[in-house]
Amino acid sequence: MASEPILRGNRNLDSGSSLHHNNVPPQNDDSAQINPAHLKELEKLGKVTGDTVTKVYDTVKKVVMLKKKIDIIDRSEFISLCCEIDFLQKCHSPNIVTYYGAVLEDSNSSISIFMEFCEGGSLDKIYKHVRRRQGRIGEPVLGKIGESVLKGLIYLYGQHIFHRDIQPSKIVVTRKGEIKICDFGYSGDIPSYVTTKPNLCTSYYVAPERIQGQKYKVSADVWSLGLTLMEVAQNEFPYPYSPTVSPFELVVYIVNSLPPVLRDEYDWSSEFRDFLKACLEKDGEKRPTPKQMLDHPFIRRSASRKIPMHRWIKEVWEWDD
Repeated sequence: MASEPILRGNRNLDSGSSLHHNNVPPQNDDSAQINPAHLKELEKLGKVTGDTVTKVYDTVKKVVMLKKKIDIIDRSEFISLCCEIDFLQKCHSPNIVTYYGAVLEDSNSSISIFMEFCEGGSLDKIYKHVRRRQGRIGEPVLGKIGESVLKGLIYLYGQHIFHRDIQPSKIVVTRKGEIKICDFGYSGDIPSYVTTKPNLCTSYYVAPERIQGQKYKVSADVWSLGLTLMEVAQNEFPYPYSPTVSPFELVVYIVNSLPPVLRDEYDWSSEFRDFLKACLEKDGEKRPTPKQMLDHPFIRRSASRKIPMHRWIKEVWEWDD
């Protein structure tokens, strides 16, 4: 199937055309294209932040994929989606979800992005399922999550990509127990510093300097990782949150309060406590970078362990062999 660049002047693409960002040359290999005629819908997975998510199977390539269909509201959103696709195309890492392609659909009114299907689901679904079973995720697994996410962030920064939205729903697990970063909707290119007002819908996880509209750098994602691991460890968001608390009230509380600490009902290791303390340093200038955090004793200990992560995710969801 012929491919077209996604952005070139104001020309329109036929519905079902494969998408390529204008700075990425079209690929001539048909195996690199998405052909909607070859796709079989396996399961509707619902909606995520308004996007329709479906599990599909490519009958020619023999691969199961996740299809995320996004309605295009205006040109600015279209350009934002092009940037997300551009970032996805750049990434080839075991710590980042694999991107398969994208197509325009519904008379060019929507874009469908096709990515690796991670059977284990996102960390937020996993820990909430574990909580319902009155369990919790232990430090050995938490260490592997931290190690994988840090490696993913370091890889992204090497590609000059800033994720900017690390949280439990943006970290997924494969059937093999691999931990991967997904969803680049808020990502951006990295200058030495950037200043961007965060979206209040996701600002519960962003660093204090971002909430305040100050300059920030790559250590901002380390704060988000710290909150994520604390939430997964304790089976709940670290800050006081309820339907009666407005987003504005919560972010004001985050900026003005001391960083959260682990509750004492579990016997946490000193290495894990110190790792979270370093991640949740409120001063962005003092907070370590992902590369520095990869050398933390908690992560070094994790790297030395041989944890059968495929068995862990199998036990979580009670899968058969």
